[in-house]
Amino acid sequence: MEEIRVHGVTKRFGDVTALNQVSLEIARGELFFLLGGSGCGKTTLLRCIAGLETPTEGRVFFGERDVTELPTHKREAAMVFQSYALWPHMTVGQNIAFGLEERKVDKKEIKRRVEEALAMVKLEGFAKRGIDQMSGGQQQRVSLARALVVRPKCLLLDEPLSNLDAQLRLEMRSEIRRIVKENNLTGVYVTHDQAEALSMADRMAVMDAGEIVQVGPPEVIYRQPVSSYVAGFIGETNLIKGTAREGTQVEAPIGIFTATSGVEGYQPAHGAPVVLSIRPEAIAIVNPAGAVLTGKIIDRIYLGSIIQYSVELGDGSVMQVTEQNPQIIRSPGEALVGLNVNVGDVTLLEH
Repeated sequence: MEEIRVHGVTKRFGDVTALNQVSLEIARGELFFLLGGSGCGKTTLLRCIAGLETPTEGRVFFGERDVTELPTHKREAAMVFQSYALWPHMTVGQNIAFGLEERKVDKKEIKRRVEEALAMVKLEGFAKRGIDQMSGGQQQRVSLARALVVRPKCLLLDEPLSNLDAQLRLEMRSEIRRIVKENNLTGVYVTHDQAEALSMADRMAVMDAGEIVQVGPPEVIYRQPVSSYVAGFIGETNLIKGTAREGTQVEAPIGIFTATSGVEGYQPAHGAPVVLSIRPEAIAIVNPAGAVLTGKIIDRIYLGSIIQYSVELGDGSVMQVTEQNPQIIRSPGEALVGLNVNVGDVTLLEH
């Protein structure tokens, strides 16, 4: 495993700047996620780390080695693609062995290491199977085994689960994390799936328009987003515009809130425009008497373990509210409901 450092990387494609002065440090043995919407630059950054793209400016380091100009096969990093990129005319074992054959490894050693890689991904005994005989989930495991067999120090994954169905994605999340940790790899994983990132990452970087907006552990990114973009991208949230008042108080059209800043040390000037973020699960539906807010339920979505309500407030704005393990199923109607939220769950954002 190796530390990965990206220093001041810019990547341009003609007039388009895909990455703009990106700097990042990924610790040894860390499973690190690059997260963002389409076109944010996350895959381009991964490809610069892998050696599939050369930065227009800036440097990439693996440990103390400057690998910016090194070809992919000399970086001791292996890539797992969204499309699996397996050869259909080869068996499972032949696909996995290919990288070792290219490196002129002894045949007995190749056989031993292919079996070892298959065991890592729980596909023992599948070496002679044809690729067309494997399910999507099994093909993704073969793709992982092919990457692991060359014993890389870094494993780079580009949306590897996006072609799988929902149940397989859940199973493979824990498998990929297990493989990275058991093999002492440094993993860099690109995805646009927030749940995937929150459930798997040691740390993550949220990207937008070729820049890194926020870096941190999943729980910090979720509970202390630095901007409305991050708050809205990582999970669902209610964004409320308001005006800063004394201390940490914010006056909004729907009322006055006491908030906790998402950015350490951020203290807006009195009268400055600000944004509040309140997660739907942080809001409790209570008796309207004495509640912070009141409104009426205009819609609901029942999902078994949770229920999602849309509550219209007196000014016409709508708050999303989520209840876990609902014991009471409320119906839309004219009856008023109250909404309460704890101070620690109201996050103050700069923009």
